[in-house]
Formats: sequence, structure tokens, C-alpha cells
Amino acid sequence: MSVEIAEQPDALAATFEHVLPLRDQITRLAAGRRNVLFVARGSSDNACVYGRYLTEIHAGRQASLAAPSVATLYGANLDLSNTLVVAVSQSGATQEIVDTAEWAKRNGAAIVGITNHADSPLASTADVALITQAGQELAVPATKTYTTQLAAITVAVDALASKPGTLDADIARVPEVAAKALELDVEVAAALLAGAHDVLASGRGLTFGTTLEVALKLEETCLQPVRGLSYADLKHGPIAVVDSDLVTILVAAPSGPALPGLIDLAGLVREKGSKILGIGGDAAFASGCDVALPGPDLPETLAPLTLIIPAQLTIEALARKLGLDPDAPRGLRKVTQTD
Repeated sequence: MSVEIAEQPDALAATFEHVLPLRDQITRLAAGRRNVLFVARGSSDNACVYGRYLTEIHAGRQASLAAPSVATLYGANLDLSNTLVVAVSQSGATQEIVDTAEWAKRNGAAIVGITNHADSPLASTADVALITQAGQELAVPATKTYTTQLAAITVAVDALASKPGTLDADIARVPEVAAKALELDVEVAAALLAGAHDVLASGRGLTFGTTLEVALKLEETCLQPVRGLSYADLKHGPIAVVDSDLVTILVAAPSGPALPGLIDLAGLVREKGSKILGIGGDAAFASGCDVALPGPDLPETLAPLTLIIPAQLTIEALARKLGLDPDAPRGLRKVTQTD
């Protein structure tokens, strides 16, 4: 896991180099289609949460996350002639995702497939396949395949914008920013989590998918049950569970409309006695946290592409502190099949 985390700058650079030339194909494929439907599970689904926000904010098109069981269990017939489906699977072989993409195609959708395997069933099903360039990922927890999925999603969504290419200058900086994130010392952050009785993760907006991925990585790698909640949902009841036995992880972009609310939330959970691990944000955000890991020098629209790296480093270190094997968490396999 540690080695694969370190490979992300090169994997991101290679993925952008490979998929950016396909942007025009996606623009043409999506012509006349206003709706975007993301299909995924697990870490790929968390990447698609980012894709949904980016599609509506950057590309101005309605987007949603699919419920694959509508296709695979219920076999519902929907008119998807106005829909571009973005199906995401690191292996391209999760049968539920492949079946859902094929179902969507039969119902009139155009399909963009995002996978790390060019010879996979998903790549064959897609009208346009974006093949991430992460290379083989041996650790069970997804790290470089997750961030390269984010890169491919960014390109796919930018193809839907009224003026594709406006993100390119910042896209070019992403690998360098990722490399800088690898220099962080995360021992204090790992020690804080090691002493936690319970953990809660919260964020909002474009970084909410990162929040969910942080929670998932903690659960599968460190065997800690973690809830990932929007700060808006957290305030609607679950805030009652926050106390001195709980560590709150707050995930924030360096700027943007969600940041002030997260700064306010830091004050609220601190009043309730919770220690706070902050990931990202600005100086005001960091000052409200007990431990703060700096995030990327990127605009909010692209911050999620590297914002997960401080958490990945922390979680890998935490697993080792807890005497666990971060590369092969118990009960998990690299490819998960669902019905």
C-alpha cells in the first residue's frame, strides 16, 4: 500500500496523458444528451460522488448516482436515450457494474467506461473507454486506482462543459501537487486516531466523495467502523453522538463555499469535547483542528484528486500502529462481486 501511494504522481500524469486526447470523443458521444448517470461500487462509487458534483457545478448538466439493483435485480425498463452513463470499475470485471452498463445501453444510453484494464468486459461494453494508467495494484485497499479514476472522471466531465479545456492549466499541476503531498509527516495524525474510541468523518460539496473514501479506507484497512457524513446531515441529529470519546475527521478544500461551514463545524464539535483531525482547508480551518494535515494547492474543482493522499498515508501508518496488515485487510479481495 505504501509503495502504491507513492506511485500516484506518475500514475496521475500517465492517466492524464492517455485520456485527455479522448475528450473530444466524449463531447461528441454526449451531444444531445443532458443527463449523466454514474455507475459504480465501493471506492469507485466515492470517486463518482465527486463526478456528480463536478458535472453539475462545472458542466452544468444534471447528474445522479445509479442504483444498480434497479437493473440487476428488478430489470426495470427506463428511457435513457437522453443519458450518458459513466460506469467505473478498477478491474472492469465486477459483473454487477458490467451488467448495469449493458442494461443502460439496451435502454438507449451512451456509455463511457473507466477502468484500469483495457481488456476488461467494461472496456468492451463502453462506447468510449478511458483506461487509467495506474499499473497493477497489489494492495487490496485502492489508492492509485482511486486517484486515477478521479483523473479520468475529471476529463470525462470537462468534455461535457460548454468550454472544455478550462481546467487544463490546473490539471497539468496535479502530479506535482500529488508529489508534494507525499512529503507529509503523518505520525501525529496516526497517533491521534490510534487513541480514538470512535471516529466520524465529515465534509461537503466537491470534497464529500473524499470524506466517504476516508471513512471507507479506515474501515477496510484499520477495521474501525466509521461514518462519513455531510456536515449538513451531521447537524440534523447525528451531532448528538459527538463527545470526548470520538475523533472527528474534517475534510475540506483550500477554498470554496463549503469551507466556512466546516470551520464552524470544527468549533461545534470541539465544544462537545471531540478531538479534530483536519485534512486540507486553509489557515483558519487548520487553527480550529487539534491536528491539521495541509491539503493541495489546487482549486476546489480539482482538490479531490490529491486531497485523499494525506489520509492514505495516515491510514497506512495507523494500520501498522495497530498491528494490522494494511496490504491485505481481513475478509477482503481485490475484485468484489455483487449480485
